[in-house]
Amino acid sequence: MQLAKNIASNYNPIDIVENIFASRSFEFERRNPNEVVVEVQGKWNNMLLFFSWEANMNCVHISCLMDIENKLEDRSKIFELLALINEELWVGHFSYWSEQNTPVFKHSLFLNNENDFFENNIALMIDIAIKECERMYPVFKVVLTKGMSPKQALYPMLMETIGQA
Repeated sequence: MQLAKNIASNYNPIDIVENIFASRSFEFERRNPNEVVVEVQGKWNNMLLFFSWEANMNCVHISCLMDIENKLEDRSKIFELLALINEELWVGHFSYWSEQNTPVFKHSLFLNNENDFFENNIALMIDIAIKECERMYPVFKVVLTKGMSPKQALYPMLMETIGQA
């Protein structure tokens, strides 16, 4: 536990997140010393990325929200879709933020004194969150706005393609 206190008192990874987005010329809002929000233009729509630092756990958490209007009254399709998508993910997971009525990609990264590649890991975490949200946006969209069955919506995303067009 002493190790955790040493890191937290000397270092705030949210500064690294800010540096990454500043180097990419993105605008961000530092809401407090332990939280920053960034709006990113994706392929399909804008996404909001929330980063928070929990010093007691030595953990940085990212949440990536997709802006999708939800027309479904019955949430069972949403939760079925989340389960099917999460079976295919290696890193992070999708959940549903009831308050905002939208899907969200989440992942956490722990920091320790031996983690020399923390900035690279944060940058990779950002790229993975954006990539997964862009990849799954069309699937969420047809389920949430058209009521398509989750298995039917996911089928094209899970097909393995051979060659290039």
